[in-house]
Amino acid sequence: MEGHILIVDDEPALLETLEMYLSERGYEVTCARNASEAIDLGLRTNPKVIILDVRLPDGDGLEVLRELKTRGCPSKVIVITAFHDMETTIRAIKLGASEYIPKPIDVEELEEAIRRALRLQPEDAEALRIDPNLCYEEGEIVGKSRPMKEIFKAIGKLSGNRVTVLIEGETGTGKELIARAIHYHSPFKDEPFLAINCSAIVGTLLESELFGHERGAFTGAISTKKGKFELAGRGTIFLDEVSEIPMELQAKLLRFLQEKEFQRVGGERTLRSEARVIAASNRPLRKLVDEGRFREDLYYRLSVATIRVPPLRERTSDIPLLVKHLLQRINNQLGTEIKGIQERALQRMMDYPWPGNVRELENVLTKAALAAHGDVILEEDIVPLLEAEGGEPVAMSLQEVERAHILKVLHYTNWHYGKTCEILGISRPTLRQKMRRYGITPPLSK
Repeated sequence: MEGHILIVDDEPALLETLEMYLSERGYEVTCARNASEAIDLGLRTNPKVIILDVRLPDGDGLEVLRELKTRGCPSKVIVITAFHDMETTIRAIKLGASEYIPKPIDVEELEEAIRRALRLQPEDAEALRIDPNLCYEEGEIVGKSRPMKEIFKAIGKLSGNRVTVLIEGETGTGKELIARAIHYHSPFKDEPFLAINCSAIVGTLLESELFGHERGAFTGAISTKKGKFELAGRGTIFLDEVSEIPMELQAKLLRFLQEKEFQRVGGERTLRSEARVIAASNRPLRKLVDEGRFREDLYYRLSVATIRVPPLRERTSDIPLLVKHLLQRINNQLGTEIKGIQERALQRMMDYPWPGNVRELENVLTKAALAAHGDVILEEDIVPLLEAEGGEPVAMSLQEVERAHILKVLHYTNWHYGKTCEILGISRPTLRQKMRRYGITPPLSK
């Protein structure tokens, strides 16, 4: 049996037609003709899918949907109605319907919706489940791979002293998270942690941001301003993209690291600061030193201790754990209710090179969570997003290549089957056969 389906409608002819059509395709079908029967059978028989009409003789189908969801019915619900309008559609989706199909019903469209709903079943569709009771602290670094374990050990050692730390790694790998972890696990965690992006501020203003300025030091300096080193006390200054500091300012930073002394821009008085410096760069500083683009003496001062953060493609074993963590955070922040992710979708993410690293992973998961038809993220929710990023999954079989190409063309034609067949050079029956074989179903709006 393909799965148990409950059809709820007060039209005998439609019930008979759908029951016959779906039974011939291997589904176990039960029928209900009113709201009370629908609630009773939905709760008692636990069908995989409920096909629910909005207008019923003894009640509103959307109230039936609300009752079923309130009482914990796990069935996926496909709402059908002849009275289709925007407000009804919005209500149905907000109440938990996975699909909304207008009458007269296209049975092929309905069957595609059923197949998609069956793939959304948590118990057999997902490679991992999101535990809503599992709590992650804000800023927690997630990973269990060997490189990440080494980073955790380094954080433990460095949080107990005040040496300068250089964190190197590609954009989006979480360098600031590591810097914050070192600070917040140190005895000075109650002191300020001040971050500054050195690539986002021009030279003169960057000097003022770091060291402060006196009134009248330059045009626009209408009052004295304290810089980050003065404000930090015994806390931490995080210099992100430290490679972008101009050469003339590098000398002043070097003097501070050597003497713990500095002067405000336009000032003559020497000030002291006990702030700790943690720097980060997405480019290897040693290479920039060799190219004459970064001071060698400053490089040695910054890299008393060095942490290299691996790109995500070098720690793919961490992706499932990261996905759990990120999806839980996305659920909390955006009000989505994603409970799991399909195995094929997870595999696509494992095969993708992630040039934007964890930041890109979070972006893709956020878009997929917002676009998902139900509470499980499917492969077709992920593939278009990865292709939009310009990446190509690796190690694909010929069947996977064909499936990915068909999906790409369908998205290109906005799921217009005629245009898709023309581009692929196949007939409509062949296209539908391949879509069934590969489990390809159109999005909700189609």
